Amino acid sequence: ISEVEPGEIITLHGNEIVRRQALSPAVRSARCTFEFVYFSRPDSRWDGRSVHDVRQHLGEELAAESPADADVVIPVPDSSIPAAIGYSRASGIPFNDGLIKNRYIGRTFIEPTQDMRDRGVALKFNALDANLAGKRVVMIDDSLVRGTTAGPLVKLVRDAGAAEVHLRITCPPITHPCHFGVDMGHDEDLVAARLNVEEIRE
Repeated sequence: ISEVEPGEIITLHGNEIVRRQALSPAVRSARCTFEFVYFSRPDSRWDGRSVHDVRQHLGEELAAESPADADVVIPVPDSSIPAAIGYSRASGIPFNDGLIKNRYIGRTFIEPTQDMRDRGVALKFNALDANLAGKRVVMIDDSLVRGTTAGPLVKLVRDAGAAEVHLRITCPPITHPCHFGVDMGHDEDLVAARLNVEEIRE
């Protein structure tokens, strides 16, 4: 119907919707960019914009900001698919599937221990060798939170025969946890809180 406004309380009584402004509306907007990057379903409209379109535009901007000489663009499914399509469209590099996701495994960065996160990554994805062997691959992911998924995914793509893997992330570095969405842990758990972009790349 519409978004819940800042400071607004919405109460449902059967079929009746009661909206009231409990606090004064915020003077400035402070939207969570992770809604566009990951949380929202791609068919959602959020902050007046199509989430799918925003994710495609993120991929297009990423292609301009960080180009790669490659043969194929693959997403880390599922929330990175629109961004990978945008990267492919802007770069002219063909889009294809490279990783197949096990739909019974959840988001690995919220697992409580590193061992569980490592095992979750191993169970969560399988590589499509036929689409990767001998190829220079641009792999698009939506975010880098703890930094536990990226390394094993790059290894998985390399083990499938990729000649090169160029990892591209649509979300800016996450330097502080957000406790209003999913449990990201604490500052020391986030790779970008400890390392700069070049150190993360190394």
